[in-house]
Amino acid sequence: MQNPIEKSGQTAPVVPGQYLTFTLGGELFAVGTLSVREIIEYGQLTPVPMMPPSILGVINLRGSVVPVIDLRLRFGESATQISRRTCIIILEVAQGQLTQVVGIVVDAVNAVLEITAQDVEPAPRFGARVRSDFILGMGKVDGKLVILLDIGRVLSAEDIALLASAERPNSPDLPQP
Repeated sequence: MQNPIEKSGQTAPVVPGQYLTFTLGGELFAVGTLSVREIIEYGQLTPVPMMPPSILGVINLRGSVVPVIDLRLRFGESATQISRRTCIIILEVAQGQLTQVVGIVVDAVNAVLEITAQDVEPAPRFGARVRSDFILGMGKVDGKLVILLDIGRVLSAEDIALLASAERPNSPDLPQP
């Protein structure tokens, strides 16, 4: 079952189900668990030259190069302050025919919650620190609001292409040593 939510003149399906919640700058966010591959401890990142500030670098994840993004920087805020609870959520992001594995840095991972369609309201058109087109809706869980992210929109097509080039060390877009 899908609950269509009106946003920016479009109807986006909000699928009820399980969402991984995490904290970012004191706010509670969530992404669908179907796009989450794993959660890892924040570790050593290798910087990649000529990337936007929100792309912190890449990590080696069992032989695969995975770009890592600071969501706070992507949202136009200050960089995430690294603490012992800081994690990297590894996501599989699909945009059209292209699928990209990417890590996002978050302050802390909280829990996996079941959110039903009737517990989701449309994204506000004002007052949010996050662009409304990045938001699937606002989940209501135990009297708290959870911002449900449309992770495919958070990363634009240009970002996905840039991230794909970061995975290839001999990419013509990157300076060669």
